[in-house]
Amino acid sequence: MPDIDPQDLADRYIAQWTLADAAERRAAVERLWAEDGAHILQPPVEIRERAAGLGFGHTTLEARGHDAVEARVARSHEEFVEKKGLTFRPRADAVRLHDVVKFSWETVSTGTGEVVGGGLEVLLLDDDGRIRADYMFPGA
Repeated sequence: MPDIDPQDLADRYIAQWTLADAAERRAAVERLWAEDGAHILQPPVEIRERAAGLGFGHTTLEARGHDAVEARVARSHEEFVEKKGLTFRPRADAVRLHDVVKFSWETVSTGTGEVVGGGLEVLLLDDDGRIRADYMFPGA
């Protein structure tokens, strides 16, 4: 596996979610992610509670492969950056242990600079240093 600076990876990972240009987003996904990489999201508590109320015991959301991950990133950009005026930034706490990188991130209002949310990211890397699995915990 290549020598990877975990904070640099965290910075590049978060940057993909803020890119307005679709071609730049696709290029970022292809650079960061393995072809069959999976973005695995623990939905916010209100979604988990609603799903449980409907009888769903498993509420994890998953996007797999470049096309699905790109769609997920594009949809997030549209919803949070374009419509809600938010951006994302990594905290300076990225650490790496073998093929795992862990870091926290913040959701920030572009209008006020106020931190309005955030979460925890755990990335599993493949032998080429690309994301094989991304476990996202918003609100953590």
